[in-house]
Amino acid sequence: MLDSAITQQLQSYFQSLTETIDIVADLDDSEAARELDALLQELSSLTPLITVRAGNTGDERRPSFTIGRTGSEPGIRFAGVPMGHEFSSLVLALLQVGGMPPKVDEATAAQIRALHGDFRFEAYISLTCQNCPEVVQALNVMAVLNPAIRVTTIDGALFQSEVEARQIMAVPSVYLNGAPFGQGRMAVEEILAKLDTGSATRAAATISAKDPFDVLVVGGGPAGAAAAIYAARKGVRTGVVAERFGGQVLDTMGIENFISVKETEGPKLAAALESHVRTYEVDIMNAQRAEALLPAGDDGLLTVQLAGGGSVKSRSVVLATGARWREMNVPGEREYRGRGVAYCPHCDGPLFKGRRVAVIGGGNSGVEAAIDLAGIASEVTLLEFDGRLRADQVLQQRLHSLPNVRVILSAQTTRVEGTDGKVSALLYRDRGSGDEHRLALEGIFVQIGLLPNTDWLKDTVALNSRGEIEVDARGSTSLPGVFAAGDATTAPYKQIIIAMGEGSKAALSAFDHLIRTPASSAQASAAA
Repeated sequence: MLDSAITQQLQSYFQSLTETIDIVADLDDSEAARELDALLQELSSLTPLITVRAGNTGDERRPSFTIGRTGSEPGIRFAGVPMGHEFSSLVLALLQVGGMPPKVDEATAAQIRALHGDFRFEAYISLTCQNCPEVVQALNVMAVLNPAIRVTTIDGALFQSEVEARQIMAVPSVYLNGAPFGQGRMAVEEILAKLDTGSATRAAATISAKDPFDVLVVGGGPAGAAAAIYAARKGVRTGVVAERFGGQVLDTMGIENFISVKETEGPKLAAALESHVRTYEVDIMNAQRAEALLPAGDDGLLTVQLAGGGSVKSRSVVLATGARWREMNVPGEREYRGRGVAYCPHCDGPLFKGRRVAVIGGGNSGVEAAIDLAGIASEVTLLEFDGRLRADQVLQQRLHSLPNVRVILSAQTTRVEGTDGKVSALLYRDRGSGDEHRLALEGIFVQIGLLPNTDWLKDTVALNSRGEIEVDARGSTSLPGVFAAGDATTAPYKQIIIAMGEGSKAALSAFDHLIRTPASSAQASAAA
C-alpha cells in the first residue's frame, strides 16, 4: 500500500522508537478490513518493535484496531483505514506510544496528566478533511499522557449508519462519554479548557502578568507569522496572540501558487509557518481571541484585551486577524449549521455520499466545490446570485461536463428548511421573474467569499464599508503605533503570498515606529 519513499521515511522514523507497540485488529470480511490488514502488516514489517495480531478488542466497529504499549491498556483506537489526511495521525500515534515525547510544552503536559475521571472520546472524521487531523492528534496526545483518556477515531464515510443515527453532518465531530463535546477544529489547549474549567482563568492571569512587548502581533495566519518573524529578527520583544495558529490557511486544501513550492496543503503550510516562528524568541499565546484594542495611555502602551479575561500590553501592534467564511444570512442557516449547512466541501463532503446537495456561489471556490462534490453526491445544484458564473473558464468547462450537476443563475437564496433537526430543503427566488422555488436536498455548501475578522475593532481603527482595516502603503492604520496586514485590510488581492509580504512590511513599519518613538519612563522601568 505504501510506496518506497514513504516506507524509507517510516523506517527512519521508527528508529526513534524505544517501547514495543502492540496493535490488535478487529477485522471482518470486508474489502476495508483487507486493506487495513495489509497496511498494518506492512507497518509491522518495518520494525521489530511493532507487532500486529487479530483479536476481539470489545468494539463493535469493524474494521478497527488499537495501539498500545506492550503490557499496558491501549488508549488509542482507529475505526476504519487511516489513510488520506489521517495517515499522519496514525504515524504520530505509533511514534508517541512508542516513546517519542509529544510536542506539547511541559505545563500543558502536566495539566493533561492532572486530569482525573473517565474520558472516552469518539472523534468522527473524514479522510479528506484537512481540519480533522489536528483534533485527532490532540486527543491522541492526551491519551498517551493520561491513561484515564481513551480515544476512538471513526471514519464517518465507512460507518454511515452510525453517522446517520447520531445525525452527524459535519466533521470533525467529537463525543465525550456518549454526549456531544465539540465540533470543528480544536487544539489541545481548547480541549483542555473545556475539561479543566479553571484553566482559562489561570491562562488569563499568566498572560496578564507578562511584561509589555515591543511588537505584539494579533493573528497567526501567513500575515501574522511573517510579521512575527520580521519583528523577532530585529531583536525586539515579540509576541503573538492567535485564536488558532495558521488561520484560514488551515481550511485550504490545495495550494499551487506559493512561489517556489509547486504544491502543498494548507495544514502543512500552517505547521511550517508555526515551526519557523518558533525558531525565534517569539512568545506565542495560542487559543486566545482578541476582544478589544485600547489606545496608548500615559505609559505609552497599547492594550489588547482577550476574550478569556487576560490582557497584553505592547509599544506597537500588528493586526493580522484574517477573514472567515461569509454567511448567506438567511433564516435557517445558523439553525442548521453542522446539520446540513456546511462551509468546507473537502471536510464534510464524504458525509453526503449519494445525497442531494447545493453549492451557493459561482466563483472559483464554488465551482471547485461543485466539481468535487459531483463525485460524491447523487445530485449537485450550483446557485449563483449573478446572471453568470465568475469562475475561471477551465473550471466552468469541467463543471458543465458533469452529468449530475446543474447550474441555476440569478438565484437568491431566501431560506433553509429542515426536518427532524437536519436540512431538508432550500428556498430561492428567481431574480428575473420573481418566482419562488423550493429545492429538496440534504446538504448546502456555502462558498460566497470571506468577511474580515474586524468586528472587535469598529470603534478603534478606521474601517471601510466592507469592514476592512484601512491601511496606507506602509501598513499604518488610523491609530498611531498600530499596523495591519493580510486579508483583514484594504490591501487588494487576498492571497497567501501577498499576506506574507504585507505582514513583513507591517513589522518593518512597526520597528521603524519603535526607533522613532522614545520609550516612556514607565516602559524603561518595566524593561529594567
